[in-house]
Amino acid sequence: MNFSILFERITEKDFPPGHFYAHVPSLGLTTHGLGIEGARVAAADLAKLWLAEKKANSVNANIKCDS
Repeated sequence: MNFSILFERITEKDFPPGHFYAHVPSLGLTTHGLGIEGARVAAADLAKLWLAEKKANSVNANIKCDS
Protein backbone atom coordinates (compact mmCIF):
# COMPACT_ATOMS: atom_id res chain seq x y z
CA MET A 1 0.00 0.00 0.00
CA ASN A 2 1.11 3.52 -0.73
CA PHE A 3 -0.06 6.57 1.17
CA SER A 4 0.49 10.24 0.50
CA ILE A 5 2.35 12.11 3.21
CA LEU A 6 2.12 15.86 3.64
CA PHE A 7 5.16 17.41 5.33
CA GLU A 8 4.97 20.62 7.33
CA ARG A 9 7.91 22.39 8.99
CA ILE A 10 7.29 22.77 12.72
CA THR A 11 7.66 26.37 13.82
CA GLU A 12 6.40 25.98 17.39
CA LYS A 13 8.84 27.18 20.03
CA ASP A 14 8.54 23.90 21.97
CA PHE A 15 10.25 21.96 19.15
CA PRO A 16 13.94 22.15 18.34
CA PRO A 17 14.75 23.43 14.84
CA GLY A 18 14.63 21.04 11.90
CA HIS A 19 11.55 19.03 12.87
CA PHE A 20 8.65 18.36 10.51
CA TYR A 21 5.11 17.13 10.93
CA ALA A 22 4.13 14.22 8.67
CA HIS A 23 0.39 14.08 7.97
CA VAL A 24 -1.17 10.95 6.45
CA PRO A 25 -4.58 12.33 5.42
CA SER A 26 -6.06 9.05 4.18
CA LEU A 27 -5.58 7.52 7.64
CA GLY A 28 -6.15 10.66 9.69
CA LEU A 29 -2.71 10.30 11.29
CA THR A 30 -0.04 12.86 12.16
CA THR A 31 3.41 12.35 13.62
CA HIS A 32 6.72 14.21 13.53
CA GLY A 33 10.43 13.63 13.08
CA LEU A 34 13.79 15.31 12.65
CA GLY A 35 14.06 16.43 9.03
CA ILE A 36 11.82 15.23 6.25
CA GLU A 37 13.40 11.78 6.25
CA GLY A 38 12.83 11.37 10.00
CA ALA A 39 9.23 12.46 9.61
CA ARG A 40 8.76 10.06 6.68
CA VAL A 41 10.11 7.13 8.69
CA ALA A 42 7.91 8.05 11.67
CA ALA A 43 4.84 8.23 9.41
CA ALA A 44 5.60 4.85 7.83
CA ASP A 45 6.09 3.24 11.26
CA LEU A 46 2.89 4.81 12.59
CA ALA A 47 0.85 3.69 9.57
CA LYS A 48 2.13 0.10 9.91
CA LEU A 49 1.29 0.01 13.61
CA TRP A 50 -2.13 1.60 13.05
CA LEU A 51 -3.02 -0.91 10.32
CA ALA A 52 -1.75 -3.86 12.43
CA GLU A 53 -3.90 -2.71 15.36
CA LYS A 54 -6.98 -2.49 13.14
CA LYS A 55 -6.30 -5.98 11.76
CA ALA A 56 -5.66 -7.46 15.24
CA ASN A 57 -9.02 -6.16 16.42
CA SER A 58 -10.87 -7.24 13.26
CA VAL A 59 -11.74 -3.63 12.47
CA ASN A 60 -12.28 -2.59 8.86
CA ALA A 61 -10.06 0.47 8.39
CA ASN A 62 -12.05 1.77 5.37
CA ILE A 63 -9.03 3.54 3.93
CA LYS A 64 -8.45 5.09 0.55
CA CYS A 65 -4.88 4.40 -0.47
CA ASP A 66 -2.83 5.80 -3.31
CA SER A 67 -1.79 3.16 -5.83
